Amino acid sequence: MNKLLFTVYRVFVPKPFRTVILKKSLRRKILKYYASLPENEVNDEQREILKYLENNQIRIFPYPFHENYSSDKIEVVYDKERGMRYVLHKGERLYFRKRWNEKRIKRAYSDLLREQDNDSPHRYLTGTFTVGENDVIADIGAAEGNFSLEVIDKVKKIYIFEHNKYWIEALKSTFAPWPEKVEIIGKYVSDINVINHIKLDTFFEDRKDITFLKIDVDGAEAIVLNSCKDIFKSDRPLKVVLCTYHKNNDEKVFTELLKNQGFIVKPSKGYMINYYDKKLETPYFRRGLIRAEK
Repeated sequence: MNKLLFTVYRVFVPKPFRTVILKKSLRRKILKYYASLPENEVNDEQREILKYLENNQIRIFPYPFHENYSSDKIEVVYDKERGMRYVLHKGERLYFRKRWNEKRIKRAYSDLLREQDNDSPHRYLTGTFTVGENDVIADIGAAEGNFSLEVIDKVKKIYIFEHNKYWIEALKSTFAPWPEKVEIIGKYVSDINVINHIKLDTFFEDRKDITFLKIDVDGAEAIVLNSCKDIFKSDRPLKVVLCTYHKNNDEKVFTELLKNQGFIVKPSKGYMINYYDKKLETPYFRRGLIRAEK
């Protein structure tokens, strides 16, 4: 499609319809690609997804558990005092951005539940890779803060890094009950130190207490990793959970980087299909994240 036709297409075809067309086209490409491969080049996890795609549309999480989360069953409560809406997440209030209406919050929260399903390739923690009472966490790219809220009563302290001012407002409400335990840093975690950017090495230079990094920053993971070189060189125990589905080669590149720093690295189970990425290429399936420990 040339540039002019593409512009006309975007103007006259609503985004929901464009998404449907994209997903149908991608589904055909994926099935055709894997059908062309020798059988011994397709692993069992890939076959599981291909079987799913034979009768289902493309999804970020191409697994049956996708259907277990209906936004219709989610209750959204309006807090008049704060002027924000929240849902009860594991018994605690999880606030959302002020401008978000009830429908959008229901959809977003169902997605959060889906991504942390026991079978999800995007699940941060497992039964063997988890947190404890002495852990100090850096939640990098927190957004609404569901990860930190889930572990708040299990850990020693949490540093939440989130640059978006609308999420910061919601985060302050969510974590108001734990003022001594949670610190919210309204900056980008970056490989430079300027007004709104900070290196993790700089932030933790005098603290020396970090034990767990959760990194989910919409494709800027490499920049975050460049900001914590000194942290990685330290001999103290450290766990890292790092998203790898945003770009084609992230899993390979990040795994090699962390192994070179002495980490034992394991990928999450299963794959994601990030159809939002215009640069998505074969083999189409990406690991949701890797978990590393030393």
